Amino acid sequence: METMETTATRTLLTPEEYLARERKALTKSEYRDGRIYAMPGASRKHNLITAHIVGEFYIQLRDRSCEVYPSDMRVKVSAAGLYTYPDVIVVCDEPRFDDTHFDTLLNPTVLIEVLSPSTAAYDRGEKFTSYQKLDSLCEYVLISQDSVCVEHYLRQEQDWDLTEFRSLDDVFRLVSIDCELSLQAIYAKVQFS
Repeated sequence: METMETTATRTLLTPEEYLARERKALTKSEYRDGRIYAMPGASRKHNLITAHIVGEFYIQLRDRSCEVYPSDMRVKVSAAGLYTYPDVIVVCDEPRFDDTHFDTLLNPTVLIEVLSPSTAAYDRGEKFTSYQKLDSLCEYVLISQDSVCVEHYLRQEQDWDLTEFRSLDDVFRLVSIDCELSLQAIYAKVQFS
């Protein structure tokens, strides 16, 4: 991810300054430790995968108290100094927000990221380390857009158990929200080169 700051500008922003800018901006940016990072646009495959997951969750959660949000809902990880936009968010407790704008969620239950070549290492590494500081987070899912591969992390007290799925016949269960996702549904209409 590239930072929006130039070499001439090294001023760090406060979270309040970031939010004031972000709420007026035409494009989304992530905030980490005082710096703003522009978020690249998503590919067709990325958008298809995200839409399929949101649709599947909507069907399974529509009569329950859980809420599902696509990538326009911001998440704040206070302990990591991070504001970010996961591709899919599910919250099953009463949603808690950072302020009265109701656009920055504090207590996600499940976070899903669709991996892009430019962000895959960050999503698996530093971002996941930050997400682990969210007490509410029970499951983290990484989905490749370039091959059939889903990495499902499930919190087990202080540890995170990883299970990988690599077949379109696979179905995995999100225990914390009592939902299932099939890879067939996730990757519908997605063509790999």
